[in-house]
Amino acid sequence: MMMKRYMALTACALALAGLMAACTKKEEKPELADTKSTLIKDLPGDVGNTVSSGKPFEPFYFSLEQGMKVDGSKVKTADWDIAFTEQYNSLIVINNGLHEGTPGFGSVARGKILIVDQPYAEVSQAPADADFETKGIPSFGWDSGNGIGWFFYDLKTHIAVPVKNRTFVLRTASGKFAKLEMVSMYKGAPATVSDLNWPAPYFTFRYYVQADGSRDLSTK
Repeated sequence: MMMKRYMALTACALALAGLMAACTKKEEKPELADTKSTLIKDLPGDVGNTVSSGKPFEPFYFSLEQGMKVDGSKVKTADWDIAFTEQYNSLIVINNGLHEGTPGFGSVARGKILIVDQPYAEVSQAPADADFETKGIPSFGWDSGNGIGWFFYDLKTHIAVPVKNRTFVLRTASGKFAKLEMVSMYKGAPATVSDLNWPAPYFTFRYYVQADGSRDLSTK
């Protein structure tokens, strides 16, 4: 089962006392804004919780089309597209009612995720439906070397570092196409993380949903 496999990978590595990390503020941040994408800054997760507390992290649900969190009472609907789950809300799960073990299991939603190892701005077209069906994944989080996550985790420094030039192409719960880039899980989206005192999880990411239903994902 997908969730069990992810939890096995993260059992020791995501003892994330180190996800509360600080930054060197002199570093320059990459330019994220464009005329088409939605930029979400410092979206709070289960702030204040830690692995050492012994309490599970409270998941939350996000609608790409609405650009906002969705109440957990709607988890079995198609009103949301991605869920932020597991330790420090770092495992991102698509809403698909056929994916057993995921929050949306049993809903009418049929969301999909594909990984494209290209910079966000260069991803201009959603892949064919066949690619979503044969290569699609139900979630992405820590990249332990398998090439499917959105961040690397250093076991020595306990710091999570976003994977560069990796874009996630999604089919939303309503069947539209979108692209997503995860930028940071630390407050303020620091360019460089250097110590263990910065508040988390606060997610910064950008995305674009093609409203007309086509596969055109160009944001240039």
